[in-house]
Order: sequence, then C-alpha cells, then structure tokens
Amino acid sequence: MAHGDITHLDIPADDLERATAFYRTVFGWDVKEFPGFEGYPMWQAPNKISGGGFGPRGGDLQVPRSTIEVDSIDAALAAVEANGGRVVRGKEEITPTSWWAVFEDSEGNQLGLYEGTTGDQA
Repeated sequence: MAHGDITHLDIPADDLERATAFYRTVFGWDVKEFPGFEGYPMWQAPNKISGGGFGPRGGDLQVPRSTIEVDSIDAALAAVEANGGRVVRGKEEITPTSWWAVFEDSEGNQLGLYEGTTGDQA
C-alpha cells in the first residue's frame, strides 16, 4: 500500500459474534482474532486485499470508519489541523512497527490514519 491508500475499515458492532456471523455468511469474509487484539475480530474479504475489524460500538466508533495509510501520522495530523480538521485520537502504537490515529475532516467525518507494516494481519 502507498501513502493515501484506504487500507482498513472498522465496522462498529453491538454484538461482535452476531456481526462476525453475518459478514462471514453474507460476504464470505474470513474473520479471526489475533493474539494481542482479543475482542477485536479482524476480517479479510475474499480478494485478500480489503480488510478491517469489528469494534464494539461506542466512544469514537459509532459509524463505519475507513483508515488511510500515510507515510507519517505526525505529518498527516499536522496537515489535518492546518486545513480545518481536528485530531480525535492522537497517534497510538499498534505494534512496535505500526501506529494509528483518528481525525475529523473539514466536513465532520471521522477517518483513521495508519503508518507502518501490517505483517500477516487483516
């Protein structure tokens, strides 16, 4: 993936097991949990490119949220703020080689940012 690519889609769920069963059955998504990410089942579409996770609805995850890969979260967040957006959730570590953040664009939409390597996770 390259800077600016959509890399991940978080889907909020009131019932993670029900959401997992729904998307497996309806779309054939491969859904599993990874060590260290318990309670956040990750999915991958049959194309082996599209992926994301099911997170408990609440807090800053109320509606589906796309995540954009960037070369630098720090630079992207600075650009967001300089152009009328705001930081919702600052840079946080996922693994020692990957980080994420959440911002709100100039239109009030929340999107995620991702920097790093994905390894073998969705």
